[in-house]
Amino acid sequence: MWMKTPSLVEKIQKLKREKRAVILAHNYQRPEVQDIADFVGDSLELSLCAAQTDAKVIVFCGVKFMAETAAILNPDKLVLLPDKNAWCPMAAMLPAEVVRFYRDRYPKARMVLYINSLAEAKAYCDAVCTSANSAEIINRMDSDTVLFGPDSNLAKYAQNFTEKRVIPIPSCGFCPVHKLFNTEAISRLKRAQPDAEVMAHPECEPEVWRIADFVGSTSKMCREALVSDAEKFIVATEVGLLYRMKKERKDASFIPAYDDAICSAMKLHTLEKVYLSLKHERYPVKLSPKIMALARKPVEFMLKTKETTA
Repeated sequence: MWMKTPSLVEKIQKLKREKRAVILAHNYQRPEVQDIADFVGDSLELSLCAAQTDAKVIVFCGVKFMAETAAILNPDKLVLLPDKNAWCPMAAMLPAEVVRFYRDRYPKARMVLYINSLAEAKAYCDAVCTSANSAEIINRMDSDTVLFGPDSNLAKYAQNFTEKRVIPIPSCGFCPVHKLFNTEAISRLKRAQPDAEVMAHPECEPEVWRIADFVGSTSKMCREALVSDAEKFIVATEVGLLYRMKKERKDASFIPAYDDAICSAMKLHTLEKVYLSLKHERYPVKLSPKIMALARKPVEFMLKTKETTA
Protein backbone atom coordinates (compact mmCIF):
# COMPACT_ATOMS: atom_id res chain seq x y z
CA MET A 1 0.00 0.00 0.00
CA TRP A 2 1.33 3.42 -0.98
CA MET A 3 2.21 5.64 1.94
CA LYS A 4 2.72 9.39 1.70
CA THR A 5 6.26 10.43 2.62
CA PRO A 6 6.15 13.17 5.27
CA SER A 7 7.30 16.53 4.00
CA LEU A 8 10.21 18.35 5.58
CA VAL A 9 7.78 20.80 7.16
CA GLU A 10 5.79 17.94 8.69
CA LYS A 11 8.98 16.40 10.05
CA ILE A 12 9.96 19.70 11.65
CA GLN A 13 6.52 20.09 13.20
CA LYS A 14 6.70 16.56 14.60
CA LEU A 15 10.13 17.16 16.13
CA LYS A 16 8.94 20.45 17.59
CA ARG A 17 6.16 18.66 19.45
CA GLU A 18 8.41 15.85 20.63
CA LYS A 19 11.15 18.13 21.89
CA ARG A 20 8.91 20.96 23.12
CA ALA A 21 10.76 23.33 20.82
CA VAL A 22 10.01 26.83 19.57
CA ILE A 23 11.38 28.29 16.34
CA LEU A 24 12.27 31.99 16.22
CA ALA A 25 13.00 33.62 12.86
CA HIS A 26 14.33 37.06 12.10
CA ASN A 27 12.57 39.21 9.50
CA TYR A 28 15.48 38.69 7.11
CA GLN A 29 15.12 34.91 6.93
CA ARG A 30 14.11 32.99 3.82
CA PRO A 31 10.31 32.93 3.25
CA GLU A 32 10.05 29.19 3.96
CA VAL A 33 11.90 29.63 7.25
CA GLN A 34 9.63 32.50 8.26
CA ASP A 35 6.63 30.30 7.46
CA ILE A 36 7.78 27.45 9.71
CA ALA A 37 8.60 29.76 12.64
CA ASP A 38 6.45 30.22 15.71
CA PHE A 39 7.53 33.86 15.96
CA VAL A 40 8.91 36.20 13.29
CA GLY A 41 10.32 39.59 14.21
CA ASP A 42 13.36 41.72 14.72
CA SER A 43 15.89 41.72 17.53
CA LEU A 44 13.73 43.12 20.33
CA GLU A 45 10.63 41.12 19.44
CA LEU A 46 12.63 37.91 19.37
CA SER A 47 14.45 38.81 22.59
CA LEU A 48 11.07 39.19 24.29
CA CYS A 49 9.88 35.88 22.85
CA ALA A 50 13.06 34.21 24.06
CA ALA A 51 12.57 35.63 27.55
CA GLN A 52 8.96 34.48 27.78
CA THR A 53 8.95 31.07 26.15
CA ASP A 54 8.32 27.95 28.22
CA ALA A 55 9.80 25.70 25.55
CA LYS A 56 12.72 23.43 26.40
CA VAL A 57 14.49 24.05 23.09
CA ILE A 58 14.85 27.31 21.15
CA VAL A 59 15.83 27.08 17.49
CA PHE A 60 17.03 30.55 16.54
CA CYS A 61 17.02 31.33 12.83
CA GLY A 62 19.08 34.48 12.89
CA VAL A 63 22.72 35.36 13.38
CA LYS A 64 24.86 34.27 16.30
CA PHE A 65 24.47 37.35 18.52
CA MET A 66 20.69 36.83 18.50
CA ALA A 67 21.00 33.19 19.55
CA GLU A 68 23.46 34.26 22.25
CA THR A 69 20.92 36.74 23.58
CA ALA A 70 18.32 33.97 23.73
CA ALA A 71 20.80 31.78 25.63
CA ILE A 72 21.59 34.61 28.06
CA LEU A 73 17.89 35.04 28.84
CA ASN A 74 17.25 31.29 29.01
CA PRO A 75 20.24 29.68 30.75
CA ASP A 76 18.18 26.58 31.51
CA LYS A 77 17.15 26.00 27.87
CA LEU A 78 18.91 24.51 24.89
CA VAL A 79 19.42 27.20 22.24
CA LEU A 80 20.30 25.97 18.75
CA LEU A 81 21.65 27.88 15.75
CA PRO A 82 20.81 25.85 12.60
CA ASP A 83 23.96 27.02 10.79
CA LYS A 84 27.01 27.65 12.97
CA ASN A 85 28.47 30.03 10.37
CA ALA A 86 25.66 32.57 10.69
CA TRP A 87 27.83 35.36 12.05
CA CYS A 88 27.02 39.08 11.84
CA PRO A 89 29.99 40.97 10.30
CA MET A 90 29.04 44.17 12.12
CA ALA A 91 29.08 42.41 15.49
CA ALA A 92 32.56 41.14 14.71
CA MET A 93 33.75 44.75 14.42
CA LEU A 94 33.49 45.19 18.18
CA PRO A 95 35.28 42.37 20.05
CA ALA A 96 35.61 42.45 23.83
CA GLU A 97 39.15 43.83 23.80
CA VAL A 98 38.00 46.91 21.85
CA VAL A 99 35.14 47.42 24.31
CA ARG A 100 37.60 47.33 27.21
CA PHE A 101 39.89 49.78 25.40
CA TYR A 102 37.12 52.37 25.12
CA ARG A 103 36.03 51.82 28.72
CA ASP A 104 39.56 52.64 29.86
CA ARG A 105 39.76 55.64 27.53
CA TYR A 106 36.43 57.12 28.73
CA PRO A 107 36.15 55.98 32.36
CA LYS A 108 33.29 58.38 33.22
CA ALA A 109 31.15 57.57 30.19
CA ARG A 110 28.40 54.98 30.09
CA MET A 111 28.36 52.41 27.32
CA VAL A 112 25.34 51.27 25.33
CA LEU A 113 25.79 48.45 22.85
CA TYR A 114 23.47 47.65 20.00
CA ILE A 115 22.00 44.19 20.39
CA ASN A 116 23.95 43.43 17.20
CA SER A 117 27.04 42.72 19.29
CA LEU A 118 28.61 39.57 20.62
CA ALA A 119 27.95 38.32 24.15
CA GLU A 120 31.61 38.85 25.02
CA ALA A 121 31.13 42.57 24.21
CA LYS A 122 27.77 42.88 25.97
CA ALA A 123 29.42 41.60 29.14
CA TYR A 124 31.32 44.88 29.53
CA CYS A 125 28.59 47.42 28.69
CA ASP A 126 25.99 49.19 30.84
CA ALA A 127 22.97 48.58 28.63
CA VAL A 128 21.90 46.90 25.40
CA CYS A 129 19.54 48.48 22.90
CA THR A 130 17.92 47.79 19.54
CA SER A 131 17.34 50.09 16.59
CA ALA A 132 13.85 50.63 18.02
CA ASN A 133 14.83 51.90 21.45
CA SER A 134 18.41 53.20 21.06
CA ALA A 135 17.59 56.83 21.94
CA GLU A 136 15.44 55.82 24.90
CA ILE A 137 18.21 53.67 26.34
CA ILE A 138 20.83 56.37 25.78
CA ASN A 139 18.64 58.93 27.57
CA ARG A 140 18.39 56.61 30.56
CA MET A 141 22.15 56.62 31.09
CA ASP A 142 23.39 58.68 34.06
CA SER A 143 26.26 60.33 32.17
CA ASP A 144 26.52 63.18 29.68
CA THR A 145 28.71 61.09 27.37
CA VAL A 146 27.60 57.71 26.04
CA LEU A 147 29.75 55.29 24.10
CA PHE A 148 27.69 53.50 21.45
CA GLY A 149 28.62 50.60 19.21
CA PRO A 150 29.09 48.86 16.92
CA ASP A 151 26.91 50.64 14.33
CA SER A 152 28.08 54.21 13.74
CA ASN A 153 25.06 55.11 11.60
CA LEU A 154 22.64 54.11 14.36
CA ALA A 155 24.76 56.16 16.77
CA LYS A 156 24.37 59.18 14.48
CA TYR A 157 20.64 58.58 14.19
CA ALA A 158 20.18 58.29 17.96
CA GLN A 159 22.16 61.51 18.42
CA ASN A 160 19.21 63.36 16.88
CA PHE A 161 17.01 62.39 19.84
CA THR A 162 19.28 63.06 22.80
CA GLU A 163 21.22 65.96 24.29
CA LYS A 164 23.95 63.61 25.42
CA ARG A 165 27.20 63.28 23.53
CA VAL A 166 27.17 59.98 21.64
CA ILE A 167 30.56 58.56 20.66
CA PRO A 168 30.50 55.71 18.09
CA ILE A 169 32.75 52.77 18.92
CA PRO A 170 34.40 51.87 16.65
CA SER A 171 34.15 55.11 14.70
CA CYS A 172 33.32 53.31 11.44
CA GLY A 173 31.26 50.26 12.47
CA PHE A 174 28.62 49.40 9.89
CA CYS A 175 26.22 46.84 8.44
CA PRO A 176 27.48 45.76 4.99
CA VAL A 177 23.92 45.32 3.68
CA HIS A 178 22.73 48.77 4.72
CA LYS A 179 25.83 50.30 3.15
CA LEU A 180 24.46 49.25 -0.24
CA PHE A 181 21.67 51.84 -0.37
CA ASN A 182 22.24 55.22 -1.98
CA THR A 183 20.17 58.32 -2.51
CA GLU A 184 20.51 58.35 -6.30
CA ALA A 185 18.91 54.93 -6.73
CA ILE A 186 16.16 55.68 -4.23
CA SER A 187 15.42 59.01 -5.92
CA ARG A 188 15.09 57.24 -9.29
CA LEU A 189 12.60 54.81 -7.79
CA LYS A 190 10.70 57.68 -6.19
CA ARG A 191 10.47 59.51 -9.52
CA ALA A 192 9.06 56.36 -11.10
CA GLN A 193 6.67 55.82 -8.18
CA PRO A 194 5.91 59.35 -6.88
CA ASP A 195 3.11 58.13 -4.63
CA ALA A 196 5.33 55.60 -2.83
CA GLU A 197 6.40 56.06 0.77
CA VAL A 198 10.14 55.65 1.30
CA MET A 199 11.16 53.62 4.36
CA ALA A 200 14.72 53.32 5.63
CA HIS A 201 16.46 51.47 8.43
CA PRO A 202 18.60 53.68 10.72
CA GLU A 203 21.60 51.46 9.90
CA CYS A 204 21.57 53.12 6.45
CA GLU A 205 23.85 56.06 5.73
CA PRO A 206 22.52 59.39 7.10
CA GLU A 207 21.86 60.78 3.62
CA VAL A 208 19.51 57.84 3.00
CA TRP A 209 17.39 58.23 6.09
CA ARG A 210 17.30 61.99 5.58
CA ILE A 211 15.37 61.56 2.32
CA ALA A 212 13.12 58.83 3.69
CA ASP A 213 9.51 59.43 4.68
CA PHE A 214 9.84 56.96 7.54
CA VAL A 215 12.87 55.69 9.46
CA GLY A 216 12.65 52.78 11.85
CA SER A 217 13.48 49.21 12.76
CA THR A 218 12.10 46.39 10.64
CA SER A 219 9.08 45.82 12.87
CA LYS A 220 8.37 49.55 13.03
CA MET A 221 8.38 49.50 9.24
CA CYS A 222 5.85 46.69 9.30
CA ARG A 223 3.61 48.64 11.66
CA GLU A 224 3.94 51.78 9.57
CA ALA A 225 2.88 49.86 6.46
CA LEU A 226 -0.27 48.71 8.24
CA VAL A 227 -1.38 52.23 9.30
CA SER A 228 -0.10 54.29 6.38
CA ASP A 229 -2.46 55.57 3.68
CA ALA A 230 0.19 54.81 1.07
CA GLU A 231 -0.33 51.81 -1.21
CA LYS A 232 3.28 51.64 -2.40
CA PHE A 233 6.44 51.50 -0.33
CA ILE A 234 10.11 51.73 -1.29
CA VAL A 235 11.94 49.80 1.43
CA ALA A 236 15.61 50.35 2.26
CA THR A 237 16.56 47.33 4.31
CA GLU A 238 17.37 43.66 3.73
CA VAL A 239 14.97 42.22 1.16
CA GLY A 240 13.75 39.43 3.46
CA LEU A 241 11.51 41.90 5.28
CA LEU A 242 9.40 42.47 2.20
CA TYR A 243 8.04 38.92 2.41
CA ARG A 244 6.58 39.59 5.85
CA MET A 245 5.25 42.99 4.77
CA LYS A 246 3.49 41.51 1.75
CA LYS A 247 1.87 38.83 3.92
CA GLU A 248 0.61 41.38 6.41
CA ARG A 249 -0.69 43.88 3.86
CA LYS A 250 -1.69 42.17 0.66
CA ASP A 251 -3.24 45.25 -0.96
CA ALA A 252 0.04 47.20 -1.02
CA SER A 253 3.15 47.06 -3.20
CA PHE A 254 6.58 46.81 -1.60
CA ILE A 255 9.57 47.76 -3.72
CA PRO A 256 13.12 46.95 -2.62
CA ALA A 257 15.34 50.03 -2.65
CA TYR A 258 18.05 47.69 -3.89
CA ASP A 259 17.25 44.22 -5.24
CA ASP A 260 20.50 42.65 -4.04
CA ALA A 261 20.36 43.93 -0.45
CA ILE A 262 20.82 40.41 0.89
CA CYS A 263 22.43 39.36 4.16
CA SER A 264 24.22 36.15 3.26
CA ALA A 265 24.58 35.19 6.92
CA MET A 266 20.83 35.40 7.51
CA LYS A 267 20.16 33.33 4.41
CA LEU A 268 22.35 30.44 5.59
CA HIS A 269 19.43 28.87 7.46
CA THR A 270 17.27 26.48 5.41
CA LEU A 271 14.44 24.11 6.25
CA GLU A 272 16.83 21.18 6.01
CA LYS A 273 19.21 22.81 8.48
CA VAL A 274 16.36 23.58 10.86
CA TYR A 275 15.29 19.94 10.68
CA LEU A 276 18.82 18.60 11.24
CA SER A 277 19.41 21.05 14.07
CA LEU A 278 16.26 19.87 15.82
CA LYS A 279 16.84 16.19 15.13
CA HIS A 280 20.46 16.07 16.25
CA GLU A 281 20.38 19.12 18.57
CA ARG A 282 23.33 20.41 16.65
CA TYR A 283 25.09 23.72 17.00
CA PRO A 284 24.04 24.61 20.54
CA VAL A 285 25.00 28.08 21.74
CA LYS A 286 27.61 27.77 24.47
CA LEU A 287 28.77 30.68 26.62
CA SER A 288 30.88 30.68 29.75
CA PRO A 289 29.00 31.18 33.03
CA LYS A 290 30.93 34.43 33.57
CA ILE A 291 29.93 35.92 30.22
CA MET A 292 26.33 34.75 30.71
CA ALA A 293 26.09 36.46 34.10
CA LEU A 294 27.77 39.70 33.04
CA ALA A 295 25.84 40.05 29.78
CA ARG A 296 22.47 39.31 31.34
CA LYS A 297 22.35 42.58 33.31
CA PRO A 298 22.58 44.98 30.33
CA VAL A 299 20.13 42.86 28.34
CA GLU A 300 17.61 42.91 31.20
CA PHE A 301 18.08 46.69 31.45
CA MET A 302 16.90 46.92 27.85
CA LEU A 303 13.85 44.75 28.47
CA LYS A 304 12.68 47.15 31.18
CA THR A 305 12.26 50.03 28.73
CA LYS A 306 8.86 51.47 27.89
CA GLU A 307 9.29 50.50 24.24
CA THR A 308 8.45 46.79 24.27
CA THR A 309 8.17 46.18 20.56
CA ALA A 310 10.84 46.77 17.94
